[in-house]
Amino acid sequence: MSTHPKTAVRGSGPIAVPVARIGWEALEAAIARAGEALLDDQQPDGHWVYELEADCTIPAEYILMMHFMDEIDRPLETRIAVYLRRHQAGHGGWPLFHGGDFDMSCTVKAYYALKLVGDSPEEPHMARAREAVLSRGGAAKSNVFTRIALALFGQVPWRAVPFIPVEIMFLPRRFFFHLSKVSYWSRTVMVPLFILCSLKPRAANPRAIGIPELFVTPPEEEQHYFHTKARLGRVFFAIDRVFRPIEPLIPAFVRKRAIRRAERWFTARLNGTDGLGGIFPAMVNAYESLALLGYPADHPYRREAREAIQKLLVVRTDSTYCQPCVSPVWDTAIACQALIAAAGGGMTQAVRRGLDWLKDRQLGDEPGDWRDSRPELKGGGWAFQYANAYYPDLDDTSMVGWAMCLADRQRYAWSIHAAAEWIWGMRSKNGGYGSFDADNTHYHLNHIPFADHGALLDPPTEDVTGRCIAFLALAGDARHRPALREAVAYLQAVQEADGSWFGRWGTNYLYGTWSVLAALEIAGEAPTEPYIRRAVAWLMAQQQPNGGWGEGNDSYYYSDKCGSDKRGPEKRGTPHPSTTFQTAWALLGLMAAGEVGSEAVRRGIGYLLSRQGPDGLWHDPAFTAPGFPRVFYLKYHGYTRYFPLWALADYRNRTMPRGP
Repeated sequence: MSTHPKTAVRGSGPIAVPVARIGWEALEAAIARAGEALLDDQQPDGHWVYELEADCTIPAEYILMMHFMDEIDRPLETRIAVYLRRHQAGHGGWPLFHGGDFDMSCTVKAYYALKLVGDSPEEPHMARAREAVLSRGGAAKSNVFTRIALALFGQVPWRAVPFIPVEIMFLPRRFFFHLSKVSYWSRTVMVPLFILCSLKPRAANPRAIGIPELFVTPPEEEQHYFHTKARLGRVFFAIDRVFRPIEPLIPAFVRKRAIRRAERWFTARLNGTDGLGGIFPAMVNAYESLALLGYPADHPYRREAREAIQKLLVVRTDSTYCQPCVSPVWDTAIACQALIAAAGGGMTQAVRRGLDWLKDRQLGDEPGDWRDSRPELKGGGWAFQYANAYYPDLDDTSMVGWAMCLADRQRYAWSIHAAAEWIWGMRSKNGGYGSFDADNTHYHLNHIPFADHGALLDPPTEDVTGRCIAFLALAGDARHRPALREAVAYLQAVQEADGSWFGRWGTNYLYGTWSVLAALEIAGEAPTEPYIRRAVAWLMAQQQPNGGWGEGNDSYYYSDKCGSDKRGPEKRGTPHPSTTFQTAWALLGLMAAGEVGSEAVRRGIGYLLSRQGPDGLWHDPAFTAPGFPRVFYLKYHGYTRYFPLWALADYRNRTMPRGP
């Protein structure tokens, strides 16, 4: 269980408060303004897509890629540099999210990128960054992915990088490591990286820029770079040291065959101009590997890979940054949910256009890596991005299916059925659901030297399981009832001691607890159940004096569910200001648990009403979700547009007097 503080139970039932204390006209006006603003964002073909912003690691890596390939776009790198400088924090370095602490790896990459662009180490912002890095042990303390980038640029020796030869592609399935045993994002990043780390190319680096000034000890004098407290981690480190010296003895024909196998694997999944895995790190590794393997610049693979990367750029008035991926399916599904609620629970023209757009992107029997564990299961899911046929995910699929069930069961009957069958077939043995795979729970792999980020796997999580429960319950197939019972039992088993639930894909316990409570209501669980009352009490205890809720990403540092042996002190994290999207999650969870008439809900609704801008929107600088807890965070720019609207409309629908 996690170690954030327990909270006292405030009572076992709803708190009765006259709903008339919320002005109906003001509420209706707020819903109308927010709905109109959301409709203004709908694309001509019916979908929604908002910016998906990460920390400065991704734009810094874009600059590194250009200099690795000697494909430097001077105006572009200048605009990205503006973005990087703007996001330097007061501590001198770069954080993983707005207001976050110094992060070594992000800072090293941002500093190196700026130096590649032309910033002098003597400029004040560079000097502050250098001092921050050196005072914390230097660039040698960076994570594995940063050390690999530095090795490719000749800034650290290759012994600074875990031994990951491309011959890994030959390992049998029964071996302790196999591609099928890691998450989708890990395998798409790793396979082209195997090629890079085995051939050990040197970046073009046409300006011959290095960063020796960021090391406390000269890189060539460092003994090793791996640090772990776990016994299993030390075992894997010992294996790494034993096998590394034999790499020169690998026969050339064996290496050639292994490279060819890795090449076939990732080129089959290149995904056209939507990119390998639909995620930036995998796309860059693939692009660089294609060049290394001799594909000419005008080859379709290289042209499409380059275009996929360029499509991630967000060009603003005076700066540019690179997104880690795009989220049109997720944004469209939740926007439809909010508009369904705003319409009182029915279909509208805008919702129909959005759901029809989604319907056309449902995956069928295309090849996909999820079939590795479920070879007989038919397809029926949705991917997160515009296209990513190998990797549909359960979270998007459940959210889309949920919206379709609410909007028009008959119109979307086939889509609902196919999606429900796929979700049902993807359940894990413990009753829960992961994001992309079933039973991706080989936890020993989180201790290999390569996995210092602790996010190599895709095990079942509370938030995804909640979404799957909600959709399967709405789909209403009697054959799925045993799976629903198992999933509810899983949620009961993993509930935190204080009543909350962990949130893997949104920050954090507020997100997880909303996801579960919303699902339990749809599944028919009585709100008087003791475990639900504990969750309600926890949510109420987290409400802040201004009526809102807020939670920082540092709460992940105090959880034992983040896949590594790095744990902080036994506390939940520092206080975080209220945010509108987290307030919406808390409200949706409380209302699902029967608390619509409570003082807490009334105050939360008041907070949202008071924070709405004249444009009908809400604005929060906070990052909204982890990509990898403790390592990589995201800001979904759509969250402040559709979640507050959903919460306000849900409150209106549950409380407004109905006509005859």
